[in-house]
Amino acid sequence: MPPIPDSHLPAFGGLPPIPHVAIVTGASRGVGRGVAAALHDAGMRVYATGRTVADAALSDGVIRVACDHTDDDPVASLFARVERESGRLDVLVNNAWGGYERMVEHGRFTWGLPFWEQPLWRWDAMITAGVRAAFVASQLAARIMVPARRGLIVNISHWAAQKRIGNTVYGIAKAATDKLTNDTATELRPHGVGVVSLYPGLVRTEAVLGAGVFDLSNSESPEFIGRAVHALSTDPDLLALSGKTLVAADLSQRYGFTDVDGKMPRALTLDDV
Repeated sequence: MPPIPDSHLPAFGGLPPIPHVAIVTGASRGVGRGVAAALHDAGMRVYATGRTVADAALSDGVIRVACDHTDDDPVASLFARVERESGRLDVLVNNAWGGYERMVEHGRFTWGLPFWEQPLWRWDAMITAGVRAAFVASQLAARIMVPARRGLIVNISHWAAQKRIGNTVYGIAKAATDKLTNDTATELRPHGVGVVSLYPGLVRTEAVLGAGVFDLSNSESPEFIGRAVHALSTDPDLLALSGKTLVAADLSQRYGFTDVDGKMPRALTLDDV
């Protein structure tokens, strides 16, 4: 079954209904920060994680949890805390990621090098800090969501899963993310839990804005991705989309939400990327 609207949740002892609860990993900056901000603005109780999340530009209402998602113990503690404090988990957004750092090493731009010249640390950053982190968080989320028979897991992914975009390791990691989505969705569907991969377009992250080289005329704010997640979480037909790869701008058309500037960005296609 889809997430239950807040108005349908019981209030105990005169207390207000319990809001929907979300965990957003890798929320210190970029897409993760925007998703956490948008879900909080939509009325969710949001736990935002990241190694430097204490410094993130987020509302004081967002619960910040310093967490390195390559270390399983703090991750397990995070989910135990959410269950203890909130008693539920409705949305998990797997956004924690690595591999974009150290693009230049010893004066050499390494991102576009052939796979045999790629630094091996990038494999660990993308597969361990990215795919494995999503797998572990999904395991822990499922242990809360399955008994409740509701929930949504969103894996932030990219068109690189389907088309080579400059880096072999990146494509492998994103393809693995989409396969994680597909297979976990199959196992979770009988329990009322949905899983999707979500593709942003060109997002106005701090890094993109700082680069100063991108055409931003059809770009998206980080919060736009969060609005897509929120729309999915309230869809009574969520399970019909489970296991699929979805594009945030397509969801804008489907559900009727806009970006923070009131625009509806055009959805990119495989040919555009």
